[in-house]
This record gives sequence, C-alpha cells and structure tokens, in this order.
Amino acid sequence: MEGRRRAAHALNRLTFGARPGEIDQVVAMGVDKWVDRQLHPDTIDDSLLDARLRPFRTLRMDTREIVDNFPPPQLIKAVETGKRPLPSDAIQRVVYETQMDRLQNKKRAKQTDASAENDPTDIQPDQKVPRDEINVQTQIKIQQLLELSPNDRVKKLLSMPAEDRRQIASSLRGAKQERFLSGLNPEDRETVMALNNPQQVVVSELLQGKLLRATYSERQLEEVLTDFWFNHFNVFIGKGADRYLLTSYERDVIRPHVLGKFEDLLVATAQSPAMLFYLDNWLSVGPGSEAAMRSGRSSAKRTKDTKSKRSGLNENYGRELMELQTLGVNGGYTQKDVTEVARVFTGWTIKRPREGDSFTFEERMHEPGDKVVLGHRIKPNGEKEGLEVLHLLAHHPSTARFVCTKIAVRFVSDDPPRALVDQMTKTFLQKDGDIREVLRAMLRSDEFWSETNHHAKVKTPLEFVVSALRASDAQVTDAMPATRVLQTLGMPLYGMQPPTGYSTKADAWVNSAALLGRMNFALALTSGKLKGTEIDLSKLASDSDDPAMTLASLERSLLAGEVSPQTHETLAARLQDPKITRRVLDDPPSPVATDTLAGLILGSPEFQRK
Repeated sequence: MEGRRRAAHALNRLTFGARPGEIDQVVAMGVDKWVDRQLHPDTIDDSLLDARLRPFRTLRMDTREIVDNFPPPQLIKAVETGKRPLPSDAIQRVVYETQMDRLQNKKRAKQTDASAENDPTDIQPDQKVPRDEINVQTQIKIQQLLELSPNDRVKKLLSMPAEDRRQIASSLRGAKQERFLSGLNPEDRETVMALNNPQQVVVSELLQGKLLRATYSERQLEEVLTDFWFNHFNVFIGKGADRYLLTSYERDVIRPHVLGKFEDLLVATAQSPAMLFYLDNWLSVGPGSEAAMRSGRSSAKRTKDTKSKRSGLNENYGRELMELQTLGVNGGYTQKDVTEVARVFTGWTIKRPREGDSFTFEERMHEPGDKVVLGHRIKPNGEKEGLEVLHLLAHHPSTARFVCTKIAVRFVSDDPPRALVDQMTKTFLQKDGDIREVLRAMLRSDEFWSETNHHAKVKTPLEFVVSALRASDAQVTDAMPATRVLQTLGMPLYGMQPPTGYSTKADAWVNSAALLGRMNFALALTSGKLKGTEIDLSKLASDSDDPAMTLASLERSLLAGEVSPQTHETLAARLQDPKITRRVLDDPPSPVATDTLAGLILGSPEFQRK
C-alpha cells in the first residue's frame, strides 16, 4: 500500500476520519512521521479544541465541585429536610432554592390531587391557579427578561422568587431558550440551565465534550484510544452517581493512560469511584470482616428497612475484571477464582459516592486471611492484596492475548490474523504491557497495511457520525442534536448498560434499519437540517452546472476518490433525478443540488467503511 492510499488507510483507522485536504497533508509530512506524532499526542498543539471546550466548565471540575454546583436530587432533598445546610455561595444557593421549590411544588400538586380525589368539592378557588394562567404570566416574564441585556437578564432572573425562577426555567424551550441564553457567559448559561435541571447540565456537557473532541481534536489517535479504553472498561452513565463520576473517570482515569502501561490503567480503573460504583464493589463486605461481624451482632436490633446496603460479598467486579478486562472468558479462571478475587477487593470502597468522595480502603470491610487466585497464594496485606492481584492479571499471558486481540479487532479487522496477534502479544509481554509499543508492533506489521484490510471494517455509529462531520468540515455550535442522532442509531454516548461495552464488529451494526438511519442522518446533515451544525458545501464541490463534474468533485472530497464502479454508477444514475438536477422538462441548466448528492455519498457503502 503506497502514497495517498496508505495515508487514507492511516487516517481511516487511527482517527475518526479524514478532513478535507488532510490526506494530502499526511502524504506531504510522510505517513510514518505522522503516525509517530500521533503516538506522542503531547507534542501536538490542540489549543483550537481547548477553545471549543472552554464554555463547558464541568469538564474541568473535580467531582465534588460538580456536585456542589449542580446538585443531584439526593443532595437537594438533604438540604430541604435540614440534614445539610444551604451553600454559602450565592449562585449555588439560588440553584438549591429553585430545586427545593420544585420538590415542594410536586408535593403540593400531589396533595391537591389527593384532596380532589377524596372530595372534589373541598378545593378552595385559591388553592389551584389555572395552568393556562400560569403559562401566560410566565411567558410575559420571559419576554420582559429578553428585552434586557444578557447581564441584566440573569441578574433579574436570579433575584426573582424561587417559584418564578422555576416556572421560567421550565418554560424555556427551543428557539426561545437559545435566544434567552444568547450572549451569556459560560457560568451564567450553566446557571440558567441548572435552574431547570442541574444534573442535565453535567450530562449535556460530558456528551458534547466527547463529540467535540472526536470531531476537532488534532490528537486523533488519543481520542480513538480514549474511546477504545473507555469501552473496554465500560461504565454506564445511567447508574445513579455515575452521572457525576464519569467526567473525572474519562478525564483523569482513562485519558492519561491510553498510551501507557496496561497495569497502570488497570489499577486506575479499579480505584475509580465510577467503576467501584458501577460494579457495586463499594458495597462489598467480607463475610469474615469486622464490619460483617459487627453487623451480625446488631442485626437483631435493626429492621430490614434500616439494614445497611453493605451486607455481603459482591462478585460483580471480580467477575468482570477477569472476564472482560483482563483474562477473557476463556482465560483459564474458575468460579472459585472469581470468589477469591472478590474477597481480595473487599474494602475497596467510596464513603459517599453521591457527594463526590474518592477511593478509600476500609480495613474493617476487608475479608481477613489468605486467598488463592489462579493458583497464587495472596497473603493478608490489606489494600495491597488488590494491587498484587492486579499485577498478576496485568502480566498474565491470557491477558496479553485477550487485550491484543481486542486492539487488533478495533484497528485491523473483525477477524485479525493470528500471526499479528501473536506478535502484538509477544510485545505486550516483553514490554511490560506498554500500550504504545503494542501499537507500534501493530503499525509496523504487513497485516495492518494489507490491501485486504483496506476499507474492510464497518464504522460504528459514533465513527460514522463523527467522520461525516469531519469529512464535511462541519461547524458544530451545539453538539446535543448530533449526540441524539447516536441514540437513534443505537449507540448513545456512555449508554451501554452491560459492562461488555459496545462491539466494534460489523455484525453488531449492519442491518437495514441501521443503514436507513445512517442515510437519514447524512441527508439531514448535508441539507442543513441537523440543528447546531452548519456545513459549506461550496468547499467540497466544484462550481459547475454539470452534474457529472459536481459528482466527481464530491467523490474526491468525501471519499478521497475511492469509490467502486457500482457505487459510482448508482450515484450517476441519480443525476437524472429532478431533485438533484433541479430541472423540470426543458428548463435551462441550474446548479446541482449538492446537498442531496453529498448526503447520498455520505450514506454510500464506501463512506460507511474504513
């Protein structure tokens, strides 16, 4: 594989897709030099991406800061019931008070409904203001706020009674919300959104940050690997506290280790509050531990409702650690090993996950005594027992093969050559699990650059959507509509509930419904119907009234000219379609509908493969 084809292959596999002109840039630099730069992301300037991410303050906050500024429902209830004080910070206080008013309004509504059900004649006229009247009053207040400058608008809103703030925040939708938020600084935008749903601010910024990084980062291999390793050590955003824990998990646990030693990544995930919460290890208590003994002595004095959640040994993490993260399902472990590993990791916990606490080791929860894992005796050593097991697993031959196979499936083919996996596994074991060196071994192999593997993999929905944004040089000002497309295509960001993570193989994504969904997205993108995203098709197509020339220029721009005769003929046949030619009967020639034509190309088999 030589020249432009080699550069295109590198961009297809090691990035989220080529941008206009990028293949020529890689050819000019030299593919090997470009690859080496991607293997050392710290040498690449990514300041333009940083500027795009600057408005999303939660992406730079630690978990406790996120919780304090955008409180979850549990924290709001704790303040409402007097178990916690209102924060001293004025802005935080406004958010808490508005959310407490929301809770109280729900309680009032329930009480009113209950009264009406018991005695419909017992409701006094002033107990319930008609909903329509409330809506009209709220819309008037919103209009009055919109007439103010952005700074005065926020000041006025925050000075209103909590009930007014709640009603206004709940009523801001669509274009009116965009107008209301226009001109506000990032902190004020977040505050206004938090008045309606603080938790949604955290989730929205996390989702948008991921999509913007994938689309605009110059450190593309780092982004691809961050997605790969997050998927390998999957955590589901829909599980309680993980909505707040995932920001730090991806930023502080996954990203810094994607090109480092596998053992360091394994330890970081094992001690991550996000993983501890997701797989319930924070609740795991050794049956013979001090906590269990004390619980047993006092159990007669406690009712079932007050009994601690930390009531026994939990094997979730031990099982997934060996089956999905290290050895693999056929890696040579037994159910006894699962139980022993679970005993080792008792005491690895979080005190208050919903308040942003970090990892801690609780000796009183830890199972005492020796454990035997994969035939190795683990002597009593507290927290260090877990580190010993992680070291054992990180250096096990089954782990090396399992991890290397998974890397090869992601970057080479759905059924990677055994010789390649053997070489990568050998490198993994010789280089102490150095991920960068494993990737080097893969990238120096003939198998990676083989013609048989060129365009042999099907893009996942994430890869498809982001590659379309990159190929069309899209300017994304609001990434949320694009993230909702991924939900429609069956791959919501951070949304895989089982610990398996999303598959990168074709059979998981190739079906008629999925292909139709991809085509619909492509046409929406190129026709300007994807909100928050704009593209300039004049940069991609030649300025010509000749449909054939327009098609050829779009094929060069969007497919690097790599289009099969069958696909080209199919597209060429569409050039007679009035929707594309914009001609009726004997009308004179007019500019071709490049938006429709570009959408069809992005939905073509060639673009859906990499």
